[in-house]
Amino acid sequence: MSTQPLSQKEIEDRLRELPGWSVEDTRLVRSYQLPDHFAATALVVHVAQVQQELNHHAELTLGYDTVAVAVHTHSAGGALTEKDFALAERVAAIAPGHQAD
Repeated sequence: MSTQPLSQKEIEDRLRELPGWSVEDTRLVRSYQLPDHFAATALVVHVAQVQQELNHHAELTLGYDTVAVAVHTHSAGGALTEKDFALAERVAAIAPGHQAD
């Protein structure tokens, strides 16, 4: 998977495929609301498993019933790459199974 920075057009095109995700300060970000703390913690653990599989890690912030995800590629100078979108797509795919909105 490429760690070459994506163009602005590529980023905009990819964002259309990821409802709820946006770019803030060069990071791909999304915040999820969950039913309670246990569900939020379970989502964090599941995301951690996905990160290990992809060997690409986001910053995760666990609140009482929220999980915030922020990712960019350090080896690409903090730019957004295909790796970031691959991780976001996997998180978006598993989140509904944790009742995340």
